[in-house]
Amino acid sequence: MTGSPFLALPGAVVGDPPDEGVAAHYGNPMVEQRRLEQGRAIVDLSDRGVLTVTGPDRRSWLNSMASRSLDHLQPGQSAEALFLDAAGHVEHAVHVVDDGERTWLVLEGGAAPALAAWLDRMRFMLRVEVADVTADHAVVAAMPSGDGFPVALPEGSLTWTDPWRRVLDDGYAYAPESGHAGATWRLVEAIVPRTALPGLVAAVRRGEVEVAGALALEALRIAAWRPRFATEVDERTLPHELDWLRSAVDLNKGCYRGQETVAKVVNLGRPPRRLVMLHLDGSDTILPRPGDAVVGMKQRPEPAPGEEPERRVVGAITSAAMHHELGPIALAVVKRSVPADLELIVESHGIDVAAAQVEIVPAGAAPAVAVPRLPRLGIRP
Repeated sequence: MTGSPFLALPGAVVGDPPDEGVAAHYGNPMVEQRRLEQGRAIVDLSDRGVLTVTGPDRRSWLNSMASRSLDHLQPGQSAEALFLDAAGHVEHAVHVVDDGERTWLVLEGGAAPALAAWLDRMRFMLRVEVADVTADHAVVAAMPSGDGFPVALPEGSLTWTDPWRRVLDDGYAYAPESGHAGATWRLVEAIVPRTALPGLVAAVRRGEVEVAGALALEALRIAAWRPRFATEVDERTLPHELDWLRSAVDLNKGCYRGQETVAKVVNLGRPPRRLVMLHLDGSDTILPRPGDAVVGMKQRPEPAPGEEPERRVVGAITSAAMHHELGPIALAVVKRSVPADLELIVESHGIDVAAAQVEIVPAGAAPAVAVPRLPRLGIRP
């Protein structure tokens, strides 16, 4: 797969991992954020992976493995689903749309070969075929202000609408719906033939549509509290920790790998870690890097004169960006026990960056089912 034609546009700067295959920006990320937010721009996501599943058993087969109900997916209908390991950890996240003949899965580009190989091993005797079509199909995205994409798409294109803005009927949310930052999130991804990309670039050059880079999309995503597989997920991630049950998990669906853990944590437990958004002190113009330590500053009840607060690493930055209105912001995964009012700093580039915490998954997230305490044996009323 050759470099994206969008990189030939004036001012294009190649992105850093995980977006190294597309433009990070075209000269002014802040202006590009506004263009994207106003529905005037498209974003090149041609580094994403695209898989197809064909065959009469495709939807029931995917349904048996995925966290979302896919067996009744109608042509053109969008869904998001996770594939979990036996312990409930997130292994893959996919954006799903069916065209009536095949089911399309969009995911991070580097993850496509592994998921395709795993799905192929799981076919058994069912009438399904899995294909990695990344070399032939690409993804572009926009945030339309109304109906339709901001530029004409080639014939045969499919669009996927992100469900993050509201809780699914059979989903579950830890974050309160009132005032949720994702309520205005309206991302649409279009799957197009890769041969159509030069035509979309030509439309940008003619002024028919504007363009925004990956940094603009990342800033708006972080502000919407929207998790991304390439940044927020590690080998221990449970979907509950990222509030991902709101858009990608059907709690009334059983019989998929990891389902027992999903149900147990929702009904009886608490997420061991939790996603937060951080408002960062921008006075040093420092933007943290993924993996930078988030440190809690705990003052003793009666500190001795001159005693410094106790410093403890309580989490790590997963993604960060400069937002056109909010300034420097970040998503971080922290320990469940971190109080909402604890003073936090981020250790980045050799300095301390003050951080104000906004809860996404609350520190006090409780089980959905209240289990009554049983009386101790031998005790009589």
